Amino acid sequence: MAKQDKKKVEVQVDAGPRPPARLKERYLSEIVPALMRRFGYHSPMQVPRLMKVCINMGVGKATQDPKLLDSAARDLTSLAGQKAVITRAKKSVAAFRVRQKMPIGCRVTLRGDRMYEFLDRLFTAVLPRVRDFRGLSSSAVDGHGNYTLGLKEQAIFPEMDIDKIERVQGMDITIVTSAKSDEEAIGLLSELGLPLRSV
Repeated sequence: MAKQDKKKVEVQVDAGPRPPARLKERYLSEIVPALMRRFGYHSPMQVPRLMKVCINMGVGKATQDPKLLDSAARDLTSLAGQKAVITRAKKSVAAFRVRQKMPIGCRVTLRGDRMYEFLDRLFTAVLPRVRDFRGLSSSAVDGHGNYTLGLKEQAIFPEMDIDKIERVQGMDITIVTSAKSDEEAIGLLSELGLPLRSV
């Protein structure tokens, strides 16, 4: 009877529980009661909540220069705090010289505390650094409670080292909520601190 190999068990030193994200604490203590009063919910479980945040970078020039995709993935990983996944073309497009399964971008999906921390930074530190920023449009909701915004460059994130940026790259950020209507989604996001343009 062959001896079974003993697996090495790595002992990880626990530094203690991480404090919850600041925005998550504010959501539970202040925003849930405020939305219950505003929309007349009977239970806290009816209050819309954040599900995930999807950040997507399309790198069209990667078809000619694959190194651009590596730098874009590295930039996205550093600003999101989570490893970026390479996205590939679903079908061939001859006009753009794109073949099926060719790498053409990268994306990150954030959930839990990382999602709250990212949105906290986005609302309080990143968006106010945009040149001539007057607020975001309240009409960028898709009818299912999801809000999408676009940024033209990654350099506005404080984590980015401007000297190491090889190419200015834009990105799309989609905030997915459990809201059943656009009004509820905008109510939730405005309470969380999304800087909306005053009409």
